[in-house]
Amino acid sequence: MKVATGAEGGGVVVHDDPAADLLSRAKAGDAGAFRLLTEPHRAELQVHCYRMLGSVEDAEDAVQDTLFSAWQALAGFDRRAALRTWLYRIATNRCLNLRRAAVRRPPKQMALPMRELPESNGLGEVVWLQPYPDSLLEQTRDLAPGPHARLEQNESISLAFVTALQLLPPRQVAVLVLRDVLGFHAKEVAHMVDSSLDSVNSVLKRARSSLRAAARPDQPPRPKSPDEQAIVAKFVSAYESADVDSLVTLLTDDAFMWMPPMPFEYKGPDAVARLIRSVFDTGRRFDLVPTRANGQPAFGSYVRTSDSKYASGLIVLGLSGSRICSLTRFDRGVFPWFGLPRTLTD
Repeated sequence: MKVATGAEGGGVVVHDDPAADLLSRAKAGDAGAFRLLTEPHRAELQVHCYRMLGSVEDAEDAVQDTLFSAWQALAGFDRRAALRTWLYRIATNRCLNLRRAAVRRPPKQMALPMRELPESNGLGEVVWLQPYPDSLLEQTRDLAPGPHARLEQNESISLAFVTALQLLPPRQVAVLVLRDVLGFHAKEVAHMVDSSLDSVNSVLKRARSSLRAAARPDQPPRPKSPDEQAIVAKFVSAYESADVDSLVTLLTDDAFMWMPPMPFEYKGPDAVARLIRSVFDTGRRFDLVPTRANGQPAFGSYVRTSDSKYASGLIVLGLSGSRICSLTRFDRGVFPWFGLPRTLTD
């Protein structure tokens, strides 16, 4: 499609507009053109849906539904908003509907026998939480947020942040993510969530207040920095040698460990130590394979046997200053997302 634009001296320059051409073809029923239009936005839409839903699987389903809805509604897209903004509006409302009508996955047994677990001193509310591979985040690293963004990308994808979002009302989640993470203008957000500007600003104020109450005073070290690597090395050494006392020295005073989709939480260094010691007391020993999840250090944990090592679970570390403030253990079913094998051989 040719588009005319002004030029110096009052002339007119006519040039090709590939996006307009693709849109015309897509509106005419060309599925290939539609894929070319939407594929550049797929990765960031999935991260957006993950933030709102806390589940990789639910986010994948939401993106599929978003693209299907966009394909069906494409004839009504008039380009008054950018295609990216239009897609975010569809995805956000799809996630809002899922949040409002959600029957979240119930807690389930993990591979670890219950008789080996000491009594917990807390219950986690977000049992559906899943880890997000950093390999997928890399596809969105170069996408600059809008001018109104307030949160760094690593902060806005951390397990602590995503967990906190799950505990907010759905509309607060949508408004806060669209404004403070993605940087959309308040008027754009109001249109996306079918609300007034005053309502959006009020909702955003309440959401920010709730998150401030849950924020930690000490920031984590920069990802892959020498400070982070130092903490990680100490953790790996202590864990692989089953040295619980050394592990405890790495924990903050309010550290906790939890194991989605099980609801149990172990709050405080003593409770965390009891849990980890109960695992080591079985005689099992582990090797850790490094990876990253949610912008944080993570490890595939493998049980050592006489002739091989088999997958146990994924451990994600939350860091605060120079210490560990949280350990989140996920079932080995997430290993394929991280390219981790089921077994290792020496």
